[in-house]
Amino acid sequence: MANQTGASSSFEEGLKGASESVAEFHEEKSLVKKVQHWLHKTPSAVPMIVLLASVIVFALLSDNFFRATTMSTILQQIAIVGILGCAQTIVVLTAGIDLSVGAIAVFCSVLMGQMAFTFGIPAPLAIVLGLALGTAMGAFNGFLISRLKLPPFIVTLGTWQIYLSANFIFSRNETIRSQDVAENAPSLQFWGQSIDPFGVKVLYAVFLMIALVAVLSYVLRHTAWGRHVYAVGDDQEAAQLAGVQTSRIVIQVYALAGLFCAIAGWVMIGRFGSVSPTASTGQLGNIQSITAVVIGGISLFGGRGSVIGMFFGALIVGVFEMGLRLVGTDPQWTFFLIGALIIFAVAVDQWIRKVSS
Repeated sequence: MANQTGASSSFEEGLKGASESVAEFHEEKSLVKKVQHWLHKTPSAVPMIVLLASVIVFALLSDNFFRATTMSTILQQIAIVGILGCAQTIVVLTAGIDLSVGAIAVFCSVLMGQMAFTFGIPAPLAIVLGLALGTAMGAFNGFLISRLKLPPFIVTLGTWQIYLSANFIFSRNETIRSQDVAENAPSLQFWGQSIDPFGVKVLYAVFLMIALVAVLSYVLRHTAWGRHVYAVGDDQEAAQLAGVQTSRIVIQVYALAGLFCAIAGWVMIGRFGSVSPTASTGQLGNIQSITAVVIGGISLFGGRGSVIGMFFGALIVGVFEMGLRLVGTDPQWTFFLIGALIIFAVAVDQWIRKVSS
């Protein structure tokens, strides 16, 4: 016992004066690495930079571009796409995709119109029912994906065609004219009204889009539910092991996306005046929303991105369309440049994702 005590004290005496610092490893980061890390932490930075650059370029090319009326027109043109982009954003953040957003929007607009005109339901109640049915359509998508474990692409591709065909069947392919809507159900056209601050016309729909983007941004960044959405998209199995009810989150996300689509359908009536089952949004809404999401820096692999980035992405598309029109360029160049931007955005996303690998 005495020998053990002596050995211990001699060991402690031998450590006197020894360094107590812990081994550390420092990696000297290059400028490229620092930029990569910054972009990883700020996913909306790339679309913001592209948006500012495109505004500056078109302002130099056209004297009529950088005007309040032009900016207001761009915002009005992207109002519907921006709201559909909110729906697509929360879905993509869970590593899913929704190809039915456009069809749900058009079908909900038709449901609101037909309930008000064909079935005699008061317009405000028809609007509420249309919003509820849009939410149910989205929840149905989420149920098939989360409970039956079907791929989101296949599910929403199928429901896109189901909802779109149901839209034509239910409406009998009849359009309700703008004059009739204005006379008998003016509340359907509410978001088409406008105010004229400083002589510039701004639709109520623009304020609605901005409000939805702001609220959704706050919810995703500052609530437990929002963190769960990111967790599901980043690694669903790990999120489930951490106690997140992943199936419920997926259903809630698709249901909320359906609600956003129904709101977009209501905005469509105000924006165009009439209730038309043949509105182009049914065919193009999904592509336009995915374009805004991808250009906006939201990763298609889920778990990274922001709704603010989506808003910038929608603005970029609007700026390119308006700018090229004012410059007098062939409209086909718009599709060419937007396609190039999509490929560029995906390439940048892949490069940024290397930070976390």
